[in-house]
Amino acid sequence: MKTHLYIIIATTAAMAASCGHGRHEQAESLPEIEVAEPIVDSVTIHSSYPGHLMANREVDLVARVDGYLVGKEYSSGQFVKEGTVLFRIEDKNYRDAVVQAEAALSQAEANLAYSTKRYEALKEALKGDAVSEMEVAQAKSTVAENRAAVETAKAELQTARTQLSYCTVRAPFDGHVGDNVISVGSYVAGAGAPVKLSRIYEDADMIAVFSVDDSNTMGQLTENIKTNGVNYKAIPVSFSDRPVHEYTADLTYLAPQVNTTTGTVEIHAVIANPYNELRSGMYVSVDLPVAADPHAILVRDASIGTDQLGKYIYLVNDSDRVVYTPVSLGDQVRDSLRIVTKGVSPDDRYVTKALLKVRDGMPVHPVLAK
Repeated sequence: MKTHLYIIIATTAAMAASCGHGRHEQAESLPEIEVAEPIVDSVTIHSSYPGHLMANREVDLVARVDGYLVGKEYSSGQFVKEGTVLFRIEDKNYRDAVVQAEAALSQAEANLAYSTKRYEALKEALKGDAVSEMEVAQAKSTVAENRAAVETAKAELQTARTQLSYCTVRAPFDGHVGDNVISVGSYVAGAGAPVKLSRIYEDADMIAVFSVDDSNTMGQLTENIKTNGVNYKAIPVSFSDRPVHEYTADLTYLAPQVNTTTGTVEIHAVIANPYNELRSGMYVSVDLPVAADPHAILVRDASIGTDQLGKYIYLVNDSDRVVYTPVSLGDQVRDSLRIVTKGVSPDDRYVTKALLKVRDGMPVHPVLAK
């Protein structure tokens, strides 16, 4: 009996040792997969809205007098300073009109001076009964008429000088000037109605113009502005024609009325343009901050896969097995993280990379990422 007992005990011990060694070899044979735990943090939620750019000011340069266009004093697209001469229109007739108006004013002033002296002399003569009261009254009336004539002559001279000034078209502010619409040598008839010559753009700052049509978003935006809970001084923007530099916008205008045709509210945001890369008419996408989530779940953006069903992530359960998990996503934040709105909880572990090496239900040896 003892001999048989010893054999049974030895056999059992050998089998136990063999099973333990097998489990150890099995654990060592499992692929080592890097996993991470979601980050829970406060983030700002954005909504993207399409829009377009316009210069801070855009003004047509026009001819306001009749005459031949005799000069273009700039290169198309050139940056000019305020007051720079841009166009010249033939001004001989207008210079002659100024000379005539100056002469008319001089004559009116001379008439006023003479009539004033005569009136003063008649008043003295009246004291000695050398003249009648009627003559004095007539002299006084003549002074009033001549004084009015002087004022009329001054106004006509001012008008003539203004017309002459219109023959020189200057930049109303610093900016870039577009190409000329009318060729030099052409006749422009701007006296009846202004004739466009070109357009100038004050584009040191650009305005992103877009509209919001979601009443809930609009209400949240208004509340955010009142409470200052969200930063609207550095709104992310992107462009279809991607420029070299990155830009942000500063929200400056919220229309007080709803467009009855579209049901939207127009919003403006200023974008500084120090490199002169941005142009009026460019399409822009504005990532408008609309809310703040104090407990957002964040995962690495690189850990998210895409298939015909949509977005997914691989979780690793308590049994160290991979679980294919569809997810709903929000904004990308901090360059490399993505908000997960559905599918992941704060206590989960997810595969961070090498998504092609794992599959649903696969046993793995998870290693926590540093």
